[in-house]
Amino acid sequence: MKTEMDFEDLMEEAYQLPNGAAKLGLLEEAARVADVNGMVEEAYEARSEIVDVATFCGYPMKALIAFSWQLGKFDQQPELYDEETLLWSYKWILGKMPDFPEISREKIMELLEDFGARFKSYGYSERSYWYYRFRIFMDFGELEEAGRSYDKFRALDRDFMSDCEACEQDEILRYFMLKGDDEKVLEVAKPILKGRMSCAEIPHLTLSEVLMPLYRLGRKDEADKHQVKGYRLIKGENDFVQSFSEQMEYLTLTNPAKGIDILEETLVLAADHEDVYAKMMYYAKAATLLRRWTEEKDSEGYRLRLPASFPYEGDPGDLLKLADYFEEYAKATAVKFDQRNGNTHVSSLIA
Repeated sequence: MKTEMDFEDLMEEAYQLPNGAAKLGLLEEAARVADVNGMVEEAYEARSEIVDVATFCGYPMKALIAFSWQLGKFDQQPELYDEETLLWSYKWILGKMPDFPEISREKIMELLEDFGARFKSYGYSERSYWYYRFRIFMDFGELEEAGRSYDKFRALDRDFMSDCEACEQDEILRYFMLKGDDEKVLEVAKPILKGRMSCAEIPHLTLSEVLMPLYRLGRKDEADKHQVKGYRLIKGENDFVQSFSEQMEYLTLTNPAKGIDILEETLVLAADHEDVYAKMMYYAKAATLLRRWTEEKDSEGYRLRLPASFPYEGDPGDLLKLADYFEEYAKATAVKFDQRNGNTHVSSLIA
């Protein structure tokens, strides 16, 4: 009885906390207690919550590990668990898997097909399958194949298992960003920027994504407004490391001093982030920002304020060497993605 109460107490305390490391720690302890005491259904419940929290607060690898355990248990005794909840988690996992270069292309495609078969077996629309295929081929840098999947998912009716319209709109925006069509990016972004589409992560992501398209089209005043609003929405949030990189990219060109402020405020979040792709993009943009900052008079004698835990042993006042450190990490990581994907798509994004 005490074991059950320990588990219940941990879960109850976790439910009262906002998403973050503290809540995740309680959920992991609850899962451990359940495992040790053979409480399989309780262990499944705890891991379901871990997947949810970890996916949206910067710990995607923890989510992948917990979901893998869940999937195994579900397949052993599917009658004990809710397939709808599992399939929602499956979508989140598919969205995160390409961000880890050590996960092979073959494994990602195998799980995508498994995901599609499960959706079909339970009578759900194939729209979610084609939508995630669209996303995965964007991650692979294969835009023609992504375009074919885009046409397929857009032609199918939504059902209650479809992602929210705001999230889908933001992924469509990303497609046209990769194609280099700034005008189309802003056309797609319009309902989000006008407030007609929103969710827990939108417009947070979108406001940073449109900065460079607006800049290239000569609409700097609009971009400046979105930069301020966008950073206010994501400041201090662990799940927006890639958005921080987009903020720094824009400010490198328009206000490098402000970019340095954001770098110093967010580096502690980026350095320990589990999302390999997001961290790579952040380091690439940090390197460019630091090189640009050295051209400013205010940078003379400047020592970057690094987190105590940051694994850099050089002089934080040697900004160019620090830029080299960030760039070397980003380029080495990009090579790993390119090897997995079979092309040079990711390296081209940080060149």
